Amino acid sequence: MITKYIILFLYFSILFTIGYFASKKVKNIKDYYVGGKKLNFWVVAFSARATGESAWLLLGLTGLGAMVGVSAFWVVLGEVVGVSISWFFMAEKFKKLTDKYQSITIPDYLVSRFKSKTNTLRIVAATALSLFVIIYVSAQIDATGTAFESFLGWNYFTGAIVGFIIVLAYIFSGGFVAVAWSDFFQGLIMLVGLVLLPIVAYFSISSEVSISQELLKLDPWFLNIWGEGGFNTLNFFTILGFLCIGLGFMGSPQLFVRFMSIKSTAEIKKGRWVAIVFTILTDSCAVLIGIYGRYLLTSVDADPEVILGNGAQNVLPLLVERIMPLTLIGVYIAAVLSAIMSTIDSLLVLASSAISRDFYQQIFKPNKTEEELAKISKIITLVLAVFALIIAMIVAVAIPGRTIFWFVIFGWSGIAATFCPTIILSLFWKKFNEKGAIASMITGFLSVPLFKFVISSIDNIGIYFEKLDVLGPSFILAIIVGVIVSKVSNKNPKSELNLSDTD
Repeated sequence: MITKYIILFLYFSILFTIGYFASKKVKNIKDYYVGGKKLNFWVVAFSARATGESAWLLLGLTGLGAMVGVSAFWVVLGEVVGVSISWFFMAEKFKKLTDKYQSITIPDYLVSRFKSKTNTLRIVAATALSLFVIIYVSAQIDATGTAFESFLGWNYFTGAIVGFIIVLAYIFSGGFVAVAWSDFFQGLIMLVGLVLLPIVAYFSISSEVSISQELLKLDPWFLNIWGEGGFNTLNFFTILGFLCIGLGFMGSPQLFVRFMSIKSTAEIKKGRWVAIVFTILTDSCAVLIGIYGRYLLTSVDADPEVILGNGAQNVLPLLVERIMPLTLIGVYIAAVLSAIMSTIDSLLVLASSAISRDFYQQIFKPNKTEEELAKISKIITLVLAVFALIIAMIVAVAIPGRTIFWFVIFGWSGIAATFCPTIILSLFWKKFNEKGAIASMITGFLSVPLFKFVISSIDNIGIYFEKLDVLGPSFILAIIVGVIVSKVSNKNPKSELNLSDTD
C-alpha cells in the first residue's frame, strides 16, 4: 500500500509542477483560455485525446468490453471515424477562421462567424455549455470516487472530494497552459497503461488454453460482432448507438478549443496522425482489457456484474490487482486518475471562459481589465466545480446502480448535440445563419433529455431509442432544424459568409 501512495505522490507532484511553470507563462486572458495559441502538435493531440476519452475509456469502455465482448469494437470504429473527420476535414478550417476572428472561446467564434448584432447567440451557447459541462464534470467526479474506492479501498465520497481538490489546485495555477501540458503528461500515462495491460494479460494465460473457446463457454455470443442474438433490429440500433459516440468529436467545444490553441495549421497536419494512432491503440486495448478480464476474473456460473461491478466498470482495477506487480498498480491508479482529471480540468476551464468572458465581460462588463477577468474566471471555476461535486454526490446516493459508461455519455451527448451540428454547418455551409445556429443549438440541447427520458419510454418504439441512445437522433434533428430555419430566414445574402478563403 505504501508503494501505491508513493507513486501517487510522485504523480501529483508532477501535476503541480506543471501548474507552477505554466503559471509563469500566463500573461493575459488569451494565455489563460487558449495557451496564447502557441502550443505544438504533440501537446494538442495528446491533450485533445486525453480530454475526449476520460474515465469513460478506462472504466466505461473496458467494462463494456467485459459485458458484450467484441461488439464493443463498434465503439472503437465510431471514435476513429469521428476523430479522423475532425482532424482531416474540420480542424484547419476552424483554426483559420478562429485566427481570423481572433476568437478565444467557442461563443466568440460563433458570434464573429454570424456577425451577431445581439447577445442571443452568445447567451444560448454559454448557457448550454455551462449546464452540460456541470453534468459531464459530475460524471468524472463520480468516477474519481469509484477509482479511489476500487484501487485503494477509500470511502467513495472521500475519494471524490480529494480528486476534486487536486484538479482545482493546478487549474487555478496555470489555466489552459497547465491543462494542456498536464493532459499531455496524463495522456502518455493512459497510453502506456492501456497498451501494456492486455499484453501482460495475454501472456499470463497458458498457451494450452483456447481463449476463444473459454470465452464462448462464459457467453455463447461474446465473440459475435453483432452481440447477443446475432444480427437483429435491436442489435442494429445498439450498434448505431455505439457508432454515434464518434459524432461528439466533430465539434465539441472542449476538443475544438485545442485547435484554437495550436500555433499553426502545419502543426494540425502533424497532429492528426498522433491523434488517430492514439485513438486506435487506446480504444482497442480498452476493449481487449475487458475481454481478457472477463476470462480471467469470472466463471461460467457467475454473474459478471456481481464480480466486476455495475456495467463491469471495475474490470480494469481488478485485472491490474490480479496480474500486475505491486509497483505498477500505483501507475494504473495514476492512469485512471489521468483519464478522469484530464477531462475535468479541460471542461472547467472551458465553462468558466464561457461564463466569465461570454456572459460577464462581453454582455455586462466590457470594460473589465484582463487581470480582473482572470480573477473572476477562477471564482467561476470554483463555483462550477462545487455544483458538479454536489450533483455527483446526489447521483451517487440516489442511483446506486448507475454505470460510469452511460453517466459520462449523457453529458458528452448533451455538449455534442448542442454544438457539433452548429460547428459543422458553420464551417461547410455558407448559407447557415445566426437564427439557424440558435435553433440548432436549442434543438440539440433539448433533444438530449427528450430522447433520454421521454421517447425511450414510449411503448413499442422506446426500446429502440434506448438502444440507439440520445446523441445520434439529437444530432440529426439539430442539423435538420438548423438547415430549415436558415433557409426560411435567410433573406439577406450579405449576411452569408464566403468560406472560400478558408479552403
